[in-house]
Amino acid sequence: MELGVNLGYFGMGVDQDNVAVAQEADRLGYAVAWAAEAYGSDVPTVLSWIGALTERIDLGAAVMQIPARTPAMTAMTAATLDTLSKGRFRLGLGVSGPQVSEGWHGVPFAAPLGRTREYVEIVRMALRRESLAYAGKHFTLPVPDGPGKALKLTIHPPRPDLPIYLAAVGPKNLELAGEVADGWHAIFFSPEHSGDLVQSVVTGRRRAGRGTEDDPLDGFDIAPSVPVVIADDVEAAADAIRPYAALYIGGMGSREKNFYNQLAVRMGFGDAAAKVQDLFLARQHRDAAAAVPFEFIDATALIGPRDRIRDRLARYSEVGVGTLSVAPFAGGLEDRLHVVRTMAELMGETGL
Repeated sequence: MELGVNLGYFGMGVDQDNVAVAQEADRLGYAVAWAAEAYGSDVPTVLSWIGALTERIDLGAAVMQIPARTPAMTAMTAATLDTLSKGRFRLGLGVSGPQVSEGWHGVPFAAPLGRTREYVEIVRMALRRESLAYAGKHFTLPVPDGPGKALKLTIHPPRPDLPIYLAAVGPKNLELAGEVADGWHAIFFSPEHSGDLVQSVVTGRRRAGRGTEDDPLDGFDIAPSVPVVIADDVEAAADAIRPYAALYIGGMGSREKNFYNQLAVRMGFGDAAAKVQDLFLARQHRDAAAAVPFEFIDATALIGPRDRIRDRLARYSEVGVGTLSVAPFAGGLEDRLHVVRTMAELMGETGL
């Protein structure tokens, strides 16, 4: 199991701190630094900056939004970043949610699974420098009866098969990740509740004939983003994560379509998930945060004293996690660096 670091969003006043975190992770041998986008900072610009200021660490998109770019544009960006970084780029993709897709990008959210499948197929075609002639249900290249012609990428990326990850939450999307992708970006990943989720990935891998007969996950990277808070007081550590959990469970999507709320329900937190959502949508954000059960946070994060975190690391490796992506939930730069350094030390101590 390798370590990654999740830098989150940029443009919020701590960008230099984020660079310092990435550089320290690079120095410590972390495998990848991930950056995110929603409707603020974008991933490619951030990763270009991080790539120029680091030496070895991979540059991960977690994730580039499918409704934000045509598949050809995504392939161009991926090829460029991989070229400039000398083969350090990992392409993470996700459909986002209906509010961002339709409200920000003006792209209908309908048929996310079908659109994702076709999108990945076209991106892979472009990276292989094939002429983009594609006739799908959601994408058609070139546009029929027009002046366009099938073109191919003009540059030669160092890796036409650079790794593609999907952000997936629901069972069918997880099957799709196993079928068409090389990795899975997981959120609110609980090793104790991961059996059905991983099995969905396995189903997709077997359907596509990927991996090996004995190990269908061979060559596939399960890469959860895991909040980490190092503190003597476990309850206080959980409190640091509660607003983040409440935002996703309660407010990341509509009442009828919130994938993170549905995930919490499938994990057995149905009553709490409903309460958090009611409070959040009523704009009682503090109460919503307080309503997130400690058990949910403890299952999906690494919190508490150093030794407690060390003892809980092995459970991720045991369920097949390949890249444990640390999200340091700490206020200042020194505290975040402390998390990054401590996690590297703990990985060394446990031999994972």
